[in-house]
Amino acid sequence: MNKVYSVAIDGPAGAGKSTMARRAAAELNFVYVDTGAIYRTVAYAVAEHSIRPDETEKIDALLPKLDLKLAWKDGVQHMYLDGRDVSTKIRLPEVSAMASKVSALPPVRAFLLDTQRNVAKTNSVIMDGRDIGTVVLPDADVKIYLSASAQVRAKRRFLELQEQGRRDTYEEVLQDMIERDYRDMHREIAPLKQAEDAVLLDTSELSLEESIEALLIIIRERLAL
Repeated sequence: MNKVYSVAIDGPAGAGKSTMARRAAAELNFVYVDTGAIYRTVAYAVAEHSIRPDETEKIDALLPKLDLKLAWKDGVQHMYLDGRDVSTKIRLPEVSAMASKVSALPPVRAFLLDTQRNVAKTNSVIMDGRDIGTVVLPDADVKIYLSASAQVRAKRRFLELQEQGRRDTYEEVLQDMIERDYRDMHREIAPLKQAEDAVLLDTSELSLEESIEALLIIIRERLAL
């Protein structure tokens, strides 16, 4: 069996983790694991069963009944729930709102821990999130903490929202970013923090292409690729 490698990328919202991890995985022929999609799938199941995110006992009872699987088609991750491909449905705004609440529940995080780890056992992966290097893959071959100033991340997000036709102001986006950072860093379960052995990559002064190149340099040097 060929050796498999694991790359864990953590960092705050708006740091570009998903975009950069996906591009790096394609360049290295690794599997990109979208952990957000996994949590969204659970949130979709919770909503489908008409359960509120504060009904924790009902969520606890639902989890063991869920048949959740990941598959890749042409390098794109697909999520299956009870045999149905729900990859498009989990991107709906209402599912996103539900996912942010459901993903904070300890039973949900515990339920999905093996799902995420099992992928890394049989594939060379790049996995991004808030607690990949600290909780999910503490023994990852490479750990990177991807960050940028709140102002830079808010500007990037503001421009994305403008392209989508949204009318949020930059000040609103920045305030939301600051509040989200605080919640992520101070949550009781698996708070966002840089792993002690993670490489810090600050992209505040870098373009997207420069950031991806810097990310690839770190990974290749650490794995001697």
